[in-house]
Amino acid sequence: MTQLTHVEPEVGDDVVLLTVPADGGYLGVLRTATAGLAARLHFALDEIEDLRIAVDEACAMLLAIATRGAELECRFAVTDDALTVEVTVSTVRGARLPSESSFAWKVLTALTTSASAEANGQYATIRLLTRRTEY
Repeated sequence: MTQLTHVEPEVGDDVVLLTVPADGGYLGVLRTATAGLAARLHFALDEIEDLRIAVDEACAMLLAIATRGAELECRFAVTDDALTVEVTVSTVRGARLPSESSFAWKVLTALTTSASAEANGQYATIRLLTRRTEY
């Protein structure tokens, strides 16, 4: 089930929650939502594409450790000059995200302003922050 929800934003933020099955076939939905929200912020085309790739890479990391039948919950927080994407999934026991020295993390940090992750044994979350470049 795909679900799009608007939640109460923090002061100055618009927040959109998008929940899709934890299946690679649904990543296009998240990439499209990412591009649409980044375009709303007037990101440059190359910034939009970088963010789409970063979201795709983050989701691929999470899909590798997701429980069977899990859902990816994607939280988009839109501010005047930045987009924060936070993707969460329930994980299998003992799941670990790739180390920060891995190629996947190098991709995330190269394509975004900042990237971070946490895993607590039941859930894993990857946060991506991208600030619009002023030209």
